[in-house]
Amino acid sequence: MLTKRIIPCLDIKDGRTVKGINFIDLRDAGDPVELAEIYAKSGADELVFLDISATEEKRKTLANLVRRVAEKVNIPFTVGGGISSVEDVDILLKNGADKVSVNSSAVKNPDLINKLAAKFGSQCITVAIDAKQINDEWMVHLVGGKVPTDLNLFQWAKEVENRGAGEILFTSMNNDGTKAGFANEALAVLSSTLNIPIIASGGAGNMQHFTDAFLEGKADAALAASVFHFKEIEIKDLKEELLRNGVEVRL
Repeated sequence: MLTKRIIPCLDIKDGRTVKGINFIDLRDAGDPVELAEIYAKSGADELVFLDISATEEKRKTLANLVRRVAEKVNIPFTVGGGISSVEDVDILLKNGADKVSVNSSAVKNPDLINKLAAKFGSQCITVAIDAKQINDEWMVHLVGGKVPTDLNLFQWAKEVENRGAGEILFTSMNNDGTKAGFANEALAVLSSTLNIPIIASGGAGNMQHFTDAFLEGKADAALAASVFHFKEIEIKDLKEELLRNGVEVRL
């Protein structure tokens, strides 16, 4: 059985790690290089580094910061934010990223997924999907959740898989930052209809929420930010609790 992954997420704005609630009300959470090094040493399986304002501000992800983070970690490391071309990905991988995450640019130009998968391999390509449940339907949103689309989460996720993405990072905007648990019903639908790994994001507040994401949502990995950044949950303690609950993880 494949082990489930625990992934701290570093949302970056102006060179600092930040965390908000429902994608707004951001507060400072520390230096991303220091946090990355701490997580790598404390048992995180991977890291995700998202320059959350890159798309909105029409600039590229901070490649030099990526390089500094990559120099400090020995675990897989995904980078996203403002990626819209093969050239962008090439720069990030050369600066130390193991994988890249595309979101808004993939919706606007779905062929980008095909091109990236063909050039770098599906294992390097994560497609992030931010979705909000509106009147019982999950709708995809862009630009850090600010721009609604008419895309259905599950239909878009299937298209993403068919185009060559290696995994999907699904963030529930309804749950993000609320610490009320992950969107397990939506996760379970994704997990049952797709053949690529699903990373759960949005809503982690306690250890039980992670257990539920794996056992009820059938997620392959669970991503969180504030509970790790502000030391509400230690990764080692979380993994021991998951093992007690029958979830296979790497200690």
